[in-house]
Amino acid sequence: MRRVTVPLVDRSYDVIVGNGSIAELPDLVPTSARRVAVVTQAGIPVQFREIGAYLPDHDVHVVEIGDGEAAKSLATIENLMRSFAQIGLTRNDVVVGVGGGMVTDVAGFAAASWHRGIPVVHVSTTLLGMVDAAIGGKTGVNLPEGKNLVGAFWQPTGVVCDLDALATLPPREMRCGLGEMAKYHFLTGDDLLAMALDERIARCIEIKAEVVASDEREGGRRALLNYGHTLAHALEITTGHDLAHGEAVAIGLVYAAELGCELGRIDRARVDEHTAVVAGEYDLTTRPPSGLDAAELIGLMHRDKKALDRLTFVLDGPNGVEVVPGVDEAPVRRSLERFLR
Repeated sequence: MRRVTVPLVDRSYDVIVGNGSIAELPDLVPTSARRVAVVTQAGIPVQFREIGAYLPDHDVHVVEIGDGEAAKSLATIENLMRSFAQIGLTRNDVVVGVGGGMVTDVAGFAAASWHRGIPVVHVSTTLLGMVDAAIGGKTGVNLPEGKNLVGAFWQPTGVVCDLDALATLPPREMRCGLGEMAKYHFLTGDDLLAMALDERIARCIEIKAEVVASDEREGGRRALLNYGHTLAHALEITTGHDLAHGEAVAIGLVYAAELGCELGRIDRARVDEHTAVVAGEYDLTTRPPSGLDAAELIGLMHRDKKALDRLTFVLDGPNGVEVVPGVDEAPVRRSLERFLR
């Protein structure tokens, strides 16, 4: 097992990575908890959904939510709140989110909201969740107007990344995780693909943990973790989520490089390096679907949570990847129109 600590002073917690790490779940559940609300989905492997075997002294209730981004909604949160009320969940009890990034986002927001906040533990069953969504305390749901616009920062008390869950993960879900992994490649320059899978996942978690510890509520540096995400979120919305998150991030990384070049921050060779890493090393698509409208995408990017002053992007540059606020729309439009051809 590999154990990575997310250091947050009095709220630090461990992320346990390895085959069979679900067995470590009892050590992560608060000792005060008697009732456990398991938030999960129908398609999650049974050995992870039915966690009562690992918590024999607890009253365990499984609450299923729907699949897909359409279920990542305020209606789902209301349904969970009503289920928690029926279970009799108290502030001393615990929510356990079992699933991918969508599940941990929803379970975390539900835990943050119930009785104004109760503990949550995440059992991540996808590569995307392991390297990103389950770590760092970002929770939330979508609105028709944008992705993750309603939510809270609510840190878990622990995270399990059991690599056994990846054995049955569909290839597309693995690609989604690789999209986020590619992001870490550009943040650090680490040769992640030279590492074994457990080491690679743990390294991504270490990188995110260090950034989160320095800026828990995304007041500055943590926004670096959104590299590639500004366009990615817009692509997800405009395609009706036909593009999955990690696929959109891969495209967004290449576009961020194109925009960085348009602004004179990096040269064409660095753009080509982005394409080579995303397409070659990670075997991901680097171009959006045909027929998309630049004006619509720009409008969606204006709604991005980072956009405090005009458009805000995370861009590569001479000092590495950094947050760039106040980007004029004209270069964004020029580079995006070329990118969409």
